[in-house]
Amino acid sequence: MTDSTRASVATPAAGPPFVRTAFPASGPDGQLAHVALVTIDRQVALNALSFDILDELVVALEALDGDPGCRAIVLTGAGERAFAAGADIRELASQTPISLAADNRFAAWDRIAAIRTPMIAAVRGFALGGGCELAMTCDMIVAGEDAQFGQPEIRLGVMPGAGGTQRLTRAIGKARAMELILTGRTMAAREAAASGLVTRVVPSEATVGAALELAAAVAAQAPLAAMAAKQAILRAHELSLSGGIEHERQAFFLLFASEDQSEGMAAFEEKRVASWTGR
Repeated sequence: MTDSTRASVATPAAGPPFVRTAFPASGPDGQLAHVALVTIDRQVALNALSFDILDELVVALEALDGDPGCRAIVLTGAGERAFAAGADIRELASQTPISLAADNRFAAWDRIAAIRTPMIAAVRGFALGGGCELAMTCDMIVAGEDAQFGQPEIRLGVMPGAGGTQRLTRAIGKARAMELILTGRTMAAREAAASGLVTRVVPSEATVGAALELAAAVAAQAPLAAMAAKQAILRAHELSLSGGIEHERQAFFLLFASEDQSEGMAAFEEKRVASWTGR
């Protein structure tokens, strides 16, 4: 990522930035090569997701996704109280069906879901409504013991609209998703892990560090293979078994055209650590 790209990520067209990017991210032992940390910082509103914040987030994530040096992204919310407590309700309350369709601001969610680089959500506190949907858009979730997940839109007279009914059902099953969405109750970190929503639960203060450690482990792998494997896993939710296996096999075959495949297998034979180039 060039200096000019970093500046464009950090500075929106007007007003203070609510999305911060650190690339490379810093871990306990120094900088983590190939790992980025993206932080939503609107603590006064529990990191609620306005349309403008989602636009900022898209700019940051797409810039990182286009940088071959970035191989894993950690997404978190600033502070200890919330990853993101939901959408900006005041902003949504004034919308109409026509404005929602015409303005097309929900397209930001599709662009976030299209990020190829593996993404890990580091969740402390509330991940509700849009915040839960954003965490589920990531590929893995590291949750602090204080994390709370839920889709409470029903309490506002609406329903999830950014993938909540679809991703939550795929993650935890129809019966559990029905109960959570139709009652609006929240789910603590341990229950979320037992239900299959969360990758791992860690002490609250260790959440971001654990997510960065996981991201570093992902970033240490062959990047083309990691992106291809991510897409194949996502297709498992959308395709039949035979269709998914066909996609997997085609991706597997294509990786044999990469320099990384030759390097990885040579390194195995020579009993040394592989040096990945992403080519």
